[in-house]
Amino acid sequence: MNIDVRSVHFDLGESARSYLDKKLERINHARDSIVDLMFCFTKEKQFKCETTINFRWGTTAHIEEKDFDLIAGIDKMMDKVEQKIHKEKEKIKDKK
Repeated sequence: MNIDVRSVHFDLGESARSYLDKKLERINHARDSIVDLMFCFTKEKQFKCETTINFRWGTTAHIEEKDFDLIAGIDKMMDKVEQKIHKEKEKIKDKK
């Protein structure tokens, strides 16, 4: 699983990066299902947290979350990422 993290218009601090890494441990069970996991954090009036997930069976998912607090935005986004991974794995399981 390749993980790419980018921040636009601000510097993603070490504490925010370590918090994201801690949250990524929640999806360790899906490491073999994900090829790429790309994060883009943008700061305008509020933080926009975007994730693109490329699954090994060719499906791509894009998740976006906005919040005035970066940590809260990461929490909400990771909840959605976890749900999306579970949903995609169920779809593949149902096809078999």
